[in-house]
Amino acid sequence: MKKGIVLLIVYVLFGSLQMHASQNVIVGAGQTNLYLPLLNAKKIAVLTNQTGRIGNENIVDFLYGKKVNIKVILSPEHGFRGTADAGEKVNNSIDDKTGIPIHSLYGKNSKKSLDSIMNSIDIVVFDLQDVGLRYYTYLSSMIHMMNVCAAHKVNLIVLDRPNPNGFYVDGPILDMKFKSGVGILPVPVVHGMTLGELALMANGEKWLENESQCNLTVIPCQNYTHSTLYELPVAPSPNLPNMRSIYLYSSLCFFEATPVSLGRGTNAPFQQFGHPQMTGYSYSFTPQSVSGAKNPPQLNQECFGVNLQTNPANSVIFQNGVDLSYLIEAYRNLKIGDQFFTPFFEKLIGVDYVRKMIIAGKSANEIKACWKEDVLKFKKLRKPYLLYPE
Repeated sequence: MKKGIVLLIVYVLFGSLQMHASQNVIVGAGQTNLYLPLLNAKKIAVLTNQTGRIGNENIVDFLYGKKVNIKVILSPEHGFRGTADAGEKVNNSIDDKTGIPIHSLYGKNSKKSLDSIMNSIDIVVFDLQDVGLRYYTYLSSMIHMMNVCAAHKVNLIVLDRPNPNGFYVDGPILDMKFKSGVGILPVPVVHGMTLGELALMANGEKWLENESQCNLTVIPCQNYTHSTLYELPVAPSPNLPNMRSIYLYSSLCFFEATPVSLGRGTNAPFQQFGHPQMTGYSYSFTPQSVSGAKNPPQLNQECFGVNLQTNPANSVIFQNGVDLSYLIEAYRNLKIGDQFFTPFFEKLIGVDYVRKMIIAGKSANEIKACWKEDVLKFKKLRKPYLLYPE
């Protein structure tokens, strides 16, 4: 196909998505008339971070201003203000602005103290901006909270937010033998659903512990469809700073299970990849210790590789969905065989056949063909739980 025709197709597709302007979307948190009455005279916990906003105001500050009785703030990975490294333990603390205790859900000792908290709570309000990938841990935080709420008979209110990758489904369904904090539900890598929809699905499909169900209320978005090209107003975590990184995340995150740097510790994480021993590239970058990436892979080492910042951010999403060609290119360049992968790779990709196929020399398209049936199966399974038109 000629380049001009490809560009025309991209333009037409992009135009159709743009018809649904993201600035017209009202997020669940903005539908205050639907949930504020539910919080009246109740003891509340709020699970949120810097992405839980109504306009320019954090959901905690907003509810505090409305005299909602917030007993505790629950914080996910990266902490309440969203500045911690991926996987970094965040200690419990006190919110300086409101004086409300903050309990971190991302630590080894969180479960016992969380059980104690839940015994004095009526409702948990959940408000996090997800990015639509199975291994992004805000989904795991929600499912963990659903399990806890079900066990303690505490109501959960999910303030729904759009999925910036909600316009497609791609990747294999998680084989539950690889279940982990980066893969908690049997869904594809890109599930195309909002967290509110996934919460309904987890309840409906009895995916919670012991097939229990959580007393769940989802406050939906207005003016949102799955074809809306939604631009996030706030970075969801330190290493997803812009929409290009969010669109490329589905393809580049697999480098987390290899020695290859994907740009953590630079000003363009998830928008480039490289390694000190990769050859044949003129482009290079050097990861450094920075806020949100204190000890990134290949720290202070010049990495040679590929710059993915040159294309307009919006064009990235029309390339190949989950694109393993980047991973395969680096694998073949380094020539270190199975040592290229750590066991974490299967937790990210969710199945055991992808590593084997890469080692066997298969192409990205050949591998993608293997999960085609997974995509079709999941689209059919999720249909009853969709809150928004496709």
